[in-house]
Amino acid sequence: MKDDGEVARIGAAATIADGALTEVRPLLGDHPTERVFGLELDGAMRRRGADDVSFETIVASGPNGAKPHARPGRRRITEGDLVVLDFGALVDGYHSDMTRTVVVGEASPTQHRMLEVVAESQRAGVAAVAAGVPCADVDRTCRDVIAEAGWADAFIHGTGHGVGLQIHEDPRVSATATGTLRPGHVVTVEPGVYLPEHGGVRIEDTVVVTSTGCRVLTAAPKTTTL
Repeated sequence: MKDDGEVARIGAAATIADGALTEVRPLLGDHPTERVFGLELDGAMRRRGADDVSFETIVASGPNGAKPHARPGRRRITEGDLVVLDFGALVDGYHSDMTRTVVVGEASPTQHRMLEVVAESQRAGVAAVAAGVPCADVDRTCRDVIAEAGWADAFIHGTGHGVGLQIHEDPRVSATATGTLRPGHVVTVEPGVYLPEHGGVRIEDTVVVTSTGCRVLTAAPKTTTL
């Protein structure tokens, strides 16, 4: 569990990441390579005061987006791509973590449905976070929405994890988690759907658990079009 000072540092890191995405997001329309866009995003976080990035920034476009932990490469982002952006800033030793998915150009009907379903799942998961709630229940809430859409097998990772001095720490938010959320826990909520023929969609916020629910620390808009 985190005290107010720790939450403030994580929040400051999240604010830096929010601003960096707003700054560089329009560059996706110029069709850069994944690697070039990742470097631009990393640079923007550092210019805004980050001590470092939290982890290697994920920029995964088109079929690469269907790989949850893809590394940015030489693939050029093109029209019709879903682009998964997973990144964070480091401030005074504390990490932030956020994922947004952006459509370059026009989404296909299946891609549009993927975006809708994951957004609904993520909203439901955030709404389920509160002190006293089993971590596995938050995972189940997200997973049920995706399963109802027929994509249960395409959600291939846990719903979230703790964030703080480490980018991945307890409590884990997964189907097999045994922990219970407490006030001051800082966790992510990040469901996803991954379909190789269409790409991937993941939406992630970092939230701090309160007695009545949670407070979202990552405020970047979830709009999906440029």
